Amino acid sequence: MKDNGFSDKMKGAVSKAKGEVKDQVGNASDDPMLQAEGKLDKMKGEVQKQVGNMKDRANDDDKW
Repeated sequence: MKDNGFSDKMKGAVSKAKGEVKDQVGNASDDPMLQAEGKLDKMKGEVQKQVGNMKDRANDDDKW
């Protein structure tokens, strides 16, 4: 069974949400390291989402 990219997109959404929380908490508590971690998690989540999208497109191409 081929991976349809769904799991990567879910991981990406979780990473982005976790990153947003860290970023906001870091901002509220004036913790630049926590903010940086949050921004990194958000970027990681975006990359995971794009990997999932690429897998979906690859699977769609295989159907033809």
